[in-house]
Amino acid sequence: MKMGLSYAFPAFVLVLSAVMAAEARSIVVGGSENWRPGFNYTDWSLKNSPFYINDTLVFKYEAPHNVYLLPNLWSFIKCDFKDAKLIASTKDGGGDGVEVNLSGMRLYYFASSDGDDCSTGMMKFFAVPIYHLRG
Repeated sequence: MKMGLSYAFPAFVLVLSAVMAAEARSIVVGGSENWRPGFNYTDWSLKNSPFYINDTLVFKYEAPHNVYLLPNLWSFIKCDFKDAKLIASTKDGGGDGVEVNLSGMRLYYFASSDGDDCSTGMMKFFAVPIYHLRG
């Protein structure tokens, strides 16, 4: 009986991984509007959630905008880019855009630091990817 269980768990993990991997999506941030000023990305995020682990967000935009990953809620609220990680510079958003994989179940805070993009509350949003368990 022990031997059967020792094979069951790895098989379960393998099947679970395959189901999760098969469900990954590529999502253009903002849809046809892309990443631009004057569009409410918090609203877009709420309408397009849930996001799932291993989904990929694609940021397409024109200069002078950029994409930062902010480290915490306080930075997100205050638009404080001091400890933020630059995901895509002003030159990176053309063509196929920049891909960001939501690889773990955690809060991802995104914003543009150009001018008042973030402080107006428009060019920022957060995503919380969850596990997608469908058969």
